[in-house]
Amino acid sequence: VQVVESGGGLVQPGGSLRLSCAASGVTFSSYAMSWYRQAPGKERELVARISSGGGTINYAASVKGRFAISRDNAKNTVYLQMNSLKPEDTAVYYCYAVGGSRAVWGQGTQVTVSS
Repeated sequence: VQVVESGGGLVQPGGSLRLSCAASGVTFSSYAMSWYRQAPGKERELVARISSGGGTINYAASVKGRFAISRDNAKNTVYLQMNSLKPEDTAVYYCYAVGGSRAVWGQGTQVTVSS
């Protein structure tokens, strides 16, 4: 079971990025998928979550209206579209898969918002 994030990078304030998380070794459509982030010196926090079928989505208050989570079960991939990025969005972003008794973290991808 493995999840691998991609798409991080350096972006200016107000810019956009799209993160991807590809899963392998799992029945992806049975897994709820989440994005978490951890900034230096801070605890890891939930950013967004999408249920296995995609019908239930939740966002942290700090990103609601700016970020959008989605999934493509045919591609075993979950996405995080991030718009209107702010310096306080700077963090390592992690993908997290939960299904049945299994839970898997990705290795993280760095997002830096700076001018």
